[in-house]
Amino acid sequence: MTSSTTLPTAGHALPAVSVTLMDGSTIDVAKATGKWRLFIVYRGKHCGRCTKYLNTLESMQGQWHDAGFDIVVTSADPEQKTADNVAANGWTFPMGHSLSEQDMHQLGLYVSDPLTPEENDRRFAEPGVYVLRDDGTVQIAAISNGPSARPDLAELLDGMVFTINNGKPARGTATA
Repeated sequence: MTSSTTLPTAGHALPAVSVTLMDGSTIDVAKATGKWRLFIVYRGKHCGRCTKYLNTLESMQGQWHDAGFDIVVTSADPEQKTADNVAANGWTFPMGHSLSEQDMHQLGLYVSDPLTPEENDRRFAEPGVYVLRDDGTVQIAAISNGPSARPDLAELLDGMVFTINNGKPARGTATA
C-alpha cells in the first residue's frame, strides 16, 4: 500500500468509486440505494482461488438477494478478459472490469505486481469484500493482502441477516 491509500471506515461512506459493468453501464458502489450491497473485488482471471470464491457466490446469489442484497463484483482485468472469465464460469451477478489502481487505493486494497507475465500483465488488487448498509455506509470491510484470506460467504450472509434483523450498528467504530 502507498501513502495515498485510505482505509474504509466502518460506519462511514465507502470512497466514491465508479465501476464499469459488462453491460456498459457504470455504478457508484458507495451510493446509497436503499438496499444493502455486497461488493467484492477479486484478483482477476488468473486467480483460481477467486474463481472458486465467485463460483460459491454464484451458487448463493439467490440467498443474498432474498436477504435484501444487491451484488457487485469487479477486478482490474480488462473487459475482454473479464468477459472470457464470466463466460467460462457462467456467472450471472453484475460484473465490473478495468478497476483503476487509483480506485484500488481509494478502497484501501493491497495492490500487487504480477510475479510472472503468465500470472498477469498488469498490477491487480488483492481481495476485498465490503458489505454496505442501505444508506451506503460501510458495515464490513474485509481486506486481504493475499488470495487465501477472505470471509466465508455463508458465515458472512448469516451474520448480515442477524445484523439486519436485530438492527445492529457497524462495529469497530471506537476511536482513541
